[in-house]
Amino acid sequence: MPLSSQKAGLLSRFEEAIRLGGWSVLFLSKHEHPARYRLVRGTDTMLVRVFIWQISHGGRTNLPNEYRIQNTGVPELEAEPGCHTVILGWWPAIDVFAGWDIRQHIGPVANSPSMQINEEALRKALITGFAPYKNQKGETAIAIRPDFMATYVEFLDALHDSGRIPKEAAVLAKLACDPDTVPDEEIEEAVPGKRKVAIITTKRKLRALDFSRRVLCAYGHQCAMCGTQLRLVDGAHILPVEHDDSTDQTSNGVALCALHHRAYDRGLVAFDHQFNITINEIMIKRLKTDDRIRGLKAFRKSLRPILVIPADKKDRPAEKFVKAANALRGLGA
Repeated sequence: MPLSSQKAGLLSRFEEAIRLGGWSVLFLSKHEHPARYRLVRGTDTMLVRVFIWQISHGGRTNLPNEYRIQNTGVPELEAEPGCHTVILGWWPAIDVFAGWDIRQHIGPVANSPSMQINEEALRKALITGFAPYKNQKGETAIAIRPDFMATYVEFLDALHDSGRIPKEAAVLAKLACDPDTVPDEEIEEAVPGKRKVAIITTKRKLRALDFSRRVLCAYGHQCAMCGTQLRLVDGAHILPVEHDDSTDQTSNGVALCALHHRAYDRGLVAFDHQFNITINEIMIKRLKTDDRIRGLKAFRKSLRPILVIPADKKDRPAEKFVKAANALRGLGA
């Protein structure tokens, strides 16, 4: 059906959230609700159908913490084969989503339709990324911070299925509190089959999001090498994740725009323990030999001489990580 301005705004929130997760959004419908998209990240792709409403207070005095969506305006809810069909709510008070399992709601929409979640789950998701909530009917709704949305959509069915199984639901609840307290072995023991992949991926994504948010906050959401913001900045590890000595401490992170993040990972640029930014001249010579030097002048000009550093000393790049990372890239200590 045609979109109202409010519905268009809600869908734009979803689109922005998907982009935060590193996916591109291709529009398969125009001015319609439910909306259809194809999401693309590298060689991965997902077909997605989105029902979305605004979350409001439930209105019952005996349930002061209950919030809900009223899923009006559509005659029925149906899952499209081969498609990730999501039912979402958006709570503008703190900018978080909630998701419900389409499989529990397929069919004609009732006269006074609504789906519930509690305030505690919504607020917890703002802090940790996601939070499950099991209602009296046994359905698990999931509160979702925008930067976790793409992971939620990717593992939609598995996350809702795990919420229905007590042992797995307990693991989800622990992840929602602190993913660092849940060892992979506990997930291996509690969760079978395909859902295991979903839960382990969820844990890793939550940890990565926590690291990235801390780093971006420490650097004021600007690239430490050029000062760019524009929501084009990542929280990058100094010593790569794959290294045995790498950690998720903020002092092993630096905020870099997309261009300088890639240049840093490839060893084209670096910085020393005194935060001086340098260009790898050996690599520059190789690029000249290969006739791939166009843009160098502008690239050099974009770089600051010294890294932007966080105000809090404990968040600044630690010397041990900087030296180890430079040695790993063949740039000396």
